[in-house]
Amino acid sequence: MAKVVIIGGGWAGSGAALSAVKAGAEVTLLERTDMLLGTGLVGGIMRNNGRFPATEEAIAMGGNEIFEAVDEVARHKNIDFPGHKHATLYDVAKIEPAIKKVLLNAGVEIKLQARAKDVEMDGDKIIGIVLQDGQVVKGDVFVETTGTAGPTGNCSKYGNGCAMCVLRCPTFGGRVSMGAKAGAKEFMGKKADGSYGAMSGSCKLHKESLSKEIEQELNESGVCVVPIPESLRKGDDALSKKACQQYALKEFAENVILLDTGHAKLMSPFYPLETLRQIPGFENARYEDPYSGGIGNSMRYLALSPRNNELKVDGVNNLFCGGEKAGLLVGHTEAIVTGLLAGCNAVRFAVGKELLTIPTELAIGDAIDYVGAQMATEEGLKFKYTFSGSVYFEHMQKENLYTTDVNEIKDRVEKAGLTGIYNQKLV
Repeated sequence: MAKVVIIGGGWAGSGAALSAVKAGAEVTLLERTDMLLGTGLVGGIMRNNGRFPATEEAIAMGGNEIFEAVDEVARHKNIDFPGHKHATLYDVAKIEPAIKKVLLNAGVEIKLQARAKDVEMDGDKIIGIVLQDGQVVKGDVFVETTGTAGPTGNCSKYGNGCAMCVLRCPTFGGRVSMGAKAGAKEFMGKKADGSYGAMSGSCKLHKESLSKEIEQELNESGVCVVPIPESLRKGDDALSKKACQQYALKEFAENVILLDTGHAKLMSPFYPLETLRQIPGFENARYEDPYSGGIGNSMRYLALSPRNNELKVDGVNNLFCGGEKAGLLVGHTEAIVTGLLAGCNAVRFAVGKELLTIPTELAIGDAIDYVGAQMATEEGLKFKYTFSGSVYFEHMQKENLYTTDVNEIKDRVEKAGLTGIYNQKLV
């Protein structure tokens, strides 16, 4: 049986584990912390804008279980907020156990607090992942989904310092890039001003610390938009630092925009607490521990893997990648769909089958191809790409890939010959 080892248990790693185990491989998922999902533990937004067709494509291809679990723990469905339509907001307190159950039921071996620190090589092939405790996890093929944020030193060098974000590097140790350890020539994304990295796009407030009116509106509608007095507006500086450029809109500079994901998700990379408490309704506001939302969040896109459209990493014989490792992609949906492809192709590689390329007639395939091409240019490294807004969503609309017609999306997948592709046993 083919043995696939996945390093990183975020959304991309979960997607890769699911598709690899469904293909018949023996799958071990290594996660540095004590929970799966990484930034998904504080995220909460799915299906907004172009993420809707990308989600439905993945479901039609056979990657449905993860999205079904999201829907089961959704707090709100089909909601609109500035610049975004038909979003699903999942409960951040319930999502991790739901996804973990999906993977365990499928037969994935999950190793938590298993921090990868090095690789064992045989020429240009990885033969094992060395963990912090000295254990070596062997495999035939590997998928890296460790993300590109941190470790702590990078957040100090390129950002506002360690905010003890959900990645919790001080507790569990920082991310170590397996691709770089194996000899891949990784590269870094940039902000619009040319400086490296990008700041995670939001922070969390206790709903109970807000006014009763704001809390009630969040619970009932999922969204609350509170105008910011002009004297307290931060301008565009903080928004320009965001990884999530789809939210770098005028409305987000002029209002406090909150989404209900169990906590109150504040759609800004940071907001000084003393300033926030001057806005009516936020007099007693408190950030959700341990996230220090007053100064900043994780710095990301500091370790991107060179890869092709099959998500095989250049320069390493048997390594694939997904999520942020696969490029300047922002979002849970983006991570899941690249993870699904990487896991499937890892098994195909292990058993000697032709690797799967998702055609550009589908949004997923087009995004992988488009982002790969953009990252080869100096200017393209300054943008972040997502199905839900900004540069790629505009491209997606021009290519007529954005639709909310589920039957039309299913027809596209069928015409591409990919219906149920992730359900096919390969081993």
